[in-house]
Amino acid sequence: MKRRNRNTEIFSLAFLDLITCGFGAVVLLILVAKPGQDVSKSSIESAEQIVAEITALEQTIATLKNRIDDKSDEVAKTESALSAGADKSAALARSKSDAVKKTAEAKDSLEGLALVEESLNRASISPSSNTKKRDDEVGGIPVDSDYVLFIVDTSGSMQSIWGRVMSEMQKVLEIHPKVKGFQILNDNGLHLVSAYNGKWIPDTDGRRKNVFKLLSNWRINSNSSPVEGLGVALKKYANPSSSLSIYIIGDEYSGASYGTVIDQLEKLNTNRVSGKPLAKIHAIGFMSVGNTGRFATLMREVAKRSGGTFLGLSR
Repeated sequence: MKRRNRNTEIFSLAFLDLITCGFGAVVLLILVAKPGQDVSKSSIESAEQIVAEITALEQTIATLKNRIDDKSDEVAKTESALSAGADKSAALARSKSDAVKKTAEAKDSLEGLALVEESLNRASISPSSNTKKRDDEVGGIPVDSDYVLFIVDTSGSMQSIWGRVMSEMQKVLEIHPKVKGFQILNDNGLHLVSAYNGKWIPDTDGRRKNVFKLLSNWRINSNSSPVEGLGVALKKYANPSSSLSIYIIGDEYSGASYGTVIDQLEKLNTNRVSGKPLAKIHAIGFMSVGNTGRFATLMREVAKRSGGTFLGLSR
């Protein structure tokens, strides 16, 4: 086959068309893409807007934080006020409890003072004007017993009025013109004259004088509970064949109960044959505003059950 020789043309029409299209595309891309300076300005404006929004949000957050801090302070103040109110309420409750207690104590004291007034209006312990004839009853207290026994509270509160205590004891003896014997114990059952433990002290002027002289110097502690002394007195000195009056002198009762003590004493003081009391139990209470009224409460019931009398005196 015969090879045909052809001449090659570099700048042909097709090549120019191609170049022209290429330049046109470049121009078109430049026109479409717009200048770079315009794109950067838009981004800056957007960034500035975003920064402005962020700044506004930070200011809003700061404002809200301040409000939260203010509210927290208000809550703390409210909690402090509530705590102070609770403390004040507790203090008022304690004050109310103390007031109730003091009211009850004042009521007891008023009852004691009313009893004192009633007793003083009715009679006082004083010697009978007629020393020759025995009164059956002086000041509401029967004085027909052959024997007299004193149970005297020797606690500190009674020691402070010891002269007054001795004076009333002497008055009690004086309203008994003549007794066969007498005895003195303290509220715990200890004898003033140990040599006469279990025996009666003969009632003579000389014995009375000597015994009361000894009594004036009697300093012995006790617990302001006449129950023990009364128990000793009933066991050692009460018997059906003799008449006995027991005088309990005090200002306070420190025991824990009333009912059990009263029942025990009543049992000791009852004649098993006749069922009557072996001894008349009287009580003299030195009352004051500071008394609890427990002595008067106990002694009124003890005296009532034995046919005796309770006499309240002011200190």
